[in-house]
Amino acid sequence: MSKNRNLKWIYLFLAPSLIIFAMFYLVPIVTLFSTSLTKWDGFNAPAFIGLDNYIKLFTQDSFLISLKNLVYWGIIAGTLHVGFAVVIAFLLHKKPFGWKFVRSVYMIPNIISVAAWAMIYRFFFNNEFGVLNNLIRKINPDFNVNWFFESPFAFWAITLTWLFYGVIVTLIVFNELMSISPDIHEAAKIDGANERQITTKINLPLCKNAIATGIILSITSRIAMYETIALTTRGGPGDDTMNIPIILVNAINDMNYGYANASAVMMFLFGIMVLVIINKLFGINKEQ
Repeated sequence: MSKNRNLKWIYLFLAPSLIIFAMFYLVPIVTLFSTSLTKWDGFNAPAFIGLDNYIKLFTQDSFLISLKNLVYWGIIAGTLHVGFAVVIAFLLHKKPFGWKFVRSVYMIPNIISVAAWAMIYRFFFNNEFGVLNNLIRKINPDFNVNWFFESPFAFWAITLTWLFYGVIVTLIVFNELMSISPDIHEAAKIDGANERQITTKINLPLCKNAIATGIILSITSRIAMYETIALTTRGGPGDDTMNIPIILVNAINDMNYGYANASAVMMFLFGIMVLVIINKLFGINKEQ
């Protein structure tokens, strides 16, 4: 009897969260999936056309290129991007001289909006007066590259706008490192472990879940990356830097909402796929 009474209170306190989730997440997701199967211009009622939007999507060269870019960016994000952020976290955990200053400076790019950061990089990579090209010309005076407008440089210019800015991953891993009990390190030192062994055999395994979370966040950010590309290359040159959010917004501008929602469904499914794969690889739900 007491158990049933407790269940009633549990359901009562869960009810507001469930209602909010249904209103702002579940209903839009169901609408997204259902309207992706329709031809819809936003004015007339959606007309059911089955899988036509998906067939059109997968037969478009721009979508296939966006998938290739997503795979490349996902690999780079999950390895180099996260790897760099993890190294910074481990270095900060050692608390070397000036570590608080470094931590504060490392945060600066994250407090600048993505749109503003994209505009900064437009000037940084500018062929005429950009910082990068002027530095390269000190070694090679004939160097001329329009980074955002030439292939294959545009892909790498977009990559460099986010590659070394993994402050969120760094903070997640750093917080995990700070939560490790000093008693564990003391016991390891008593057993004869050196600093390298403590890092690789204790700290790194205990940060497994934090690193996995960072990989998920990094790759899903690449799936949803829009502002940087929209304000620099717009998916060009050609379709070299095309991605699914650009395809989605272009479809919205063409008032083809069914096709746009089909693109959004693919983003949603790719995000779920990344979540499941990383959870399996790292065994997030298993005990440490």
